[in-house]
Amino acid sequence: MKKSSKVSVQQLQLGNFVRLPVAWKDHPFLFSSFSIKQTAQIELIKNLGIEYVIVDLERSETPPLSTADISTSSPSTHAELHELKAHMDHYKAEQIDVQKKLRRDLQKTEQNFTRSIAMMRGVIAKLRNRPLNAVNEAKELIHSVVEELLTSDNLVLHLMGDAKQDEGIYYHSLNVAILAMLLAKEMEWDRSEIEIIGLSALFHDVGKLKIPPQILKKASPWTTPERNLVKQHPIFTIELLKLADNFPTAALPPILHHHEFIDGSGYPKGLKGEQLDKMVQLLAVVNEYDSLCYPTSQGKARMPYAALGYLYKQYKTKLNQEYIGKMIKMLGIYPPGSVVELSSGQYAMVMSVNLEKLLCPKILVYDALVPKEQAPIIDLEVEGLRIVRCLPPAALPEKVHEYLNPRERVSYYFGGVGRR
Repeated sequence: MKKSSKVSVQQLQLGNFVRLPVAWKDHPFLFSSFSIKQTAQIELIKNLGIEYVIVDLERSETPPLSTADISTSSPSTHAELHELKAHMDHYKAEQIDVQKKLRRDLQKTEQNFTRSIAMMRGVIAKLRNRPLNAVNEAKELIHSVVEELLTSDNLVLHLMGDAKQDEGIYYHSLNVAILAMLLAKEMEWDRSEIEIIGLSALFHDVGKLKIPPQILKKASPWTTPERNLVKQHPIFTIELLKLADNFPTAALPPILHHHEFIDGSGYPKGLKGEQLDKMVQLLAVVNEYDSLCYPTSQGKARMPYAALGYLYKQYKTKLNQEYIGKMIKMLGIYPPGSVVELSSGQYAMVMSVNLEKLLCPKILVYDALVPKEQAPIIDLEVEGLRIVRCLPPAALPEKVHEYLNPRERVSYYFGGVGRR
């Protein structure tokens, strides 16, 4: 059976999945490929002045009509069709405006993220020679992030661009800080606690700067001495921070113990259970999640949804299950960066998640006939679509991969709509 077929517009019926052979700007539909859900859509297609469309037989719920079954009756009047087309044209124009606004929001958030990365870079550069200045700048960064976190309505978690080469520590540290503060807010911690966990997260890995890069980047497994050296990085971080007497003492335990597990199997001290306070346990959860998505050369990157599933299943005795559950709820089943297949058969990538509407993420949809810069960013709830499954980026056809541009490494930042 052929996958697709050139079919007369007179043979179309409900359930056919069609691809229109006209430019995206020359028809009223939001997509150039879609499943026909109502009879009026067939009439609109006929009124485009085309004789044929391509029907994807695999995605169609029903086959096209045979020539013997073609009906000559028109179920819609000209006035009804004109009204429907006007409504669809208006809706399409509205969605284009919505997409432009979302892109502006994403661009603004990306600028804030880039600015924060630059600040993070400056903080680490100053830590050895001007530790007091470094800590004060870090406090300012965390304070400004927490201010937005606590005063913005409709917080939206956005997918950011890939990390630049050799800047993984900045992206990882900021990513862990952002997620840790979001999670602390979800746990209803007070402002001072959110700022403390943010500061801990921002500095938690700087001790790795004392480890030779050739060890950290080593593709083959570490030797036992190399692994033992890497496990000392929390202690190295504490030693660096002792140079700054303005660093809050409350932020030190999460840094020292962020690789400890509640079953005692972590490092550097093998602490367990009640020996690990809530801040240590929260940072351990977020750090482990981000390390699964954003590994060193020793690990293979997992997609966000896969990392959450792995964390939930494999760390039941190691990490605080309440925090893992809350983070899954916070990020949603399909966190930003997830590559998905829709019920329409289309490929898409999750771009942002409204923390109040986790089941309705904003997604960037692949449509071969829509220019990449105008690719629809849609709300699943509004379009009546659902996600069928998540996919690894490597499973995408080459042209789809190029269009959607899935991130090799996923970084998050947030923006808000409105102020209290």
